[in-house]
Amino acid sequence: MVVSKIRSTNHKIWKPANYRLTFPRLATKHPAICCTNVTPWDPAPVAYALKDDTTKGEFLSGSTTLFETLDSDQTKSAESLKTDTKQVTKLGYISWPMWLMGPLVLLATGMVPTLWLPLSSIFVGPNIASLLSLTGLDCIFNLGASLFLLMADACSRPNIVGQDQCLSQPPFGYRFWNMVATVSGFILPLIMLFGSQKGLFQPELPPISFGILLGPYLLLLAVQMLTEMLTWHWESPVWLVTPVVYETYRVLQLMRGLKLGAELGAPAWTVHVIRGLVCWWVLVLGVQVMRVAWYVGFTAQLHQDGSSDASEVEMSSG
Repeated sequence: MVVSKIRSTNHKIWKPANYRLTFPRLATKHPAICCTNVTPWDPAPVAYALKDDTTKGEFLSGSTTLFETLDSDQTKSAESLKTDTKQVTKLGYISWPMWLMGPLVLLATGMVPTLWLPLSSIFVGPNIASLLSLTGLDCIFNLGASLFLLMADACSRPNIVGQDQCLSQPPFGYRFWNMVATVSGFILPLIMLFGSQKGLFQPELPPISFGILLGPYLLLLAVQMLTEMLTWHWESPVWLVTPVVYETYRVLQLMRGLKLGAELGAPAWTVHVIRGLVCWWVLVLGVQVMRVAWYVGFTAQLHQDGSSDASEVEMSSG
C-alpha cells in the first residue's frame, strides 16, 4: 500500500512521504474445476468395456506363470501325437497282410483252375452241362477278383485316423475309351453269331457251340462293365486296376476257347474270330498298362510341383 504524503500544520513536522507497507505473501492453492459439460466441438469420451467378461478380472487364469501353461500345452500335444502314431501303426500292421492275401486270392481263383484243372473234367461235350461248368469256373474267378479289388481299395485308403477319405474320379476320356473297347468286344461275337444264323458264314456254328466258346466270355465282359461303373460312381482308387485284372483273365479265357474249338470241331472262321479277339484284348491290355504308367508319372509330377511351390513359399516367407 502506498500512503501519500501527509503534512501536519500544528506540529510542523514533516513526515516522510510515500511510505511503502508490504504484507507477507500467503501460499494459496488453486482448486481444480471439474466440469462434466463438453463443448460442442470436443469429441465425446470413449469408454472401453468387455462385453463378455468371463475371466472376472483374472488374466491367464489357471497357472501362476506363463511357462507352466506352455509346458502343459506342449505335453498334451505330444501325448496326442503319440496316440495318433500308435493308431496309425496298428492300422499299418493290419493292412500289410492284404498286400499278400489279395494277389494270392486272385491267383487261387483265376489262374490255378484255368492252368492246372484238366479240360476233360470241365468239358464233357457240346451240352448244357459243359456250358454251366465253364460259367461256374468264371464265376469263381469273378468272386476272387471282387475280393482282390476290395482289398486293394482298403490298402489305397489313408491310414491316418480322422483324415478325409481318398476319392479318385477317372477323367472323361478314360471312361469313354474304356466303354468303346468293351462295346467293341461285345459287337464282334454278336456279329459272328448273327452272320452264322443268316448263312453269311459257312459252315454254320450251332448255338450251343457258340455258347460254350463265347458265352462265358460275354457274361464276364458284362460283369466287368458293371464293376467299372461302380468304381467310377464310388470314386474308388482301384478304377485304374479293374480293367487290367479282368482283361488279363480274358486273354486266358479266349485261349481256353481256342482249345475248346478244336474239341468241338468249330469252323475255321470261328477260330480266326477268336484269335482276333485275343489280339484285340492284348492290345487293349497294353494300353491299360501304359495308362497306369502315365498315371504314376502324372501324380509324381504333381507331387514334385507341389513340393517346389511349398519350398518357394518357405523361401519367400523366410
